[in-house]
Amino acid sequence: MFKKFLLAVALSASAGCASVPITGRNQISLVSDQEINTMAAQEYQKVLQTSKLSTDASQTAMVRRVGQRIQQAVETYFRQQNQSSQLEGYQWEFNLIDDPQENAWCMPGGKVAVYTGILPITADESGLAVVMGHEIAHAVARHSNERISQQMAAQGLGGVLSAAVGQNPSATQNIFLQAVGVGSQVGLLKFSRTQESEADHLGLIFMAMAGYNPDAAVPFWERMAAKNQGGNIELLSTHPSDATRIANIQKELPEARKYYTAR
Repeated sequence: MFKKFLLAVALSASAGCASVPITGRNQISLVSDQEINTMAAQEYQKVLQTSKLSTDASQTAMVRRVGQRIQQAVETYFRQQNQSSQLEGYQWEFNLIDDPQENAWCMPGGKVAVYTGILPITADESGLAVVMGHEIAHAVARHSNERISQQMAAQGLGGVLSAAVGQNPSATQNIFLQAVGVGSQVGLLKFSRTQESEADHLGLIFMAMAGYNPDAAVPFWERMAAKNQGGNIELLSTHPSDATRIANIQKELPEARKYYTAR
């Protein structure tokens, strides 16, 4: 255990430093975007093969419509910031999974899944845009890469993802799936308060640029908080607290409204 700790310290100290696109926050990055996007594409296909895709044509079309509009907003925003290179290798996909989980996630490379269980809480297309904007923001901010790097360092798996898979494929796959919020073990590896706040902030901008009123974020998170009083919704199994999150979003709405034009 002590040797692993020393290795983690050494890896963290020598790790390639990266920064979150747009916000500029420094983050640890032990694996390349190409490696992580390749693994994401493989794991996404496994999820689709082992899940039941929704047969509701209307709901599926809504998920894909919202996703494509937010995708266009993200690409426009990054182009305006001269950061389009950050999206290299993205091959966007949007699917609706027939499952009662009140959850959604976006893997690196733009691989998005929404579960039917969350649709009653999103209530409408704008509410869905809040969720998908937030999850896509996690991906483009490289939060999964950051979490995977931290866990690989802590477990002494080294700094090359393919090599880590070879050393311990089961552990590496679990780290990856937990990092992106897939499966029942998602709660074991939670997004940090900083990452959640970044996703809220960027998600508001992306949904606004996509033509969805960012003011819809507050009632959506209020519905989530009310729903969560009797359970543990995955999207709320993180920091910050419900009240803090809503208060922070309200402070960020004036900025997000500048990007909003109704469609």
